[in-house]
Amino acid sequence: MAWKIDNEKCLRCGACVSVCPELALELKETGIVHDAKKCTLCGICEKVCPVRAIEVKK
Repeated sequence: MAWKIDNEKCLRCGACVSVCPELALELKETGIVHDAKKCTLCGICEKVCPVRAIEVKK
């Protein structure tokens, strides 16, 4: 199981942060910060990312 973000691709639009049901994502100036302890790997963030910067593998 893995969660990965390409912060170079990330637009910092916050779409992933706004849909995360576990509040496991935070938008910072440098990109998205992921809290693995909160994340359930549901994949919602991956689906809403307009540039496919997020990858969730179960």
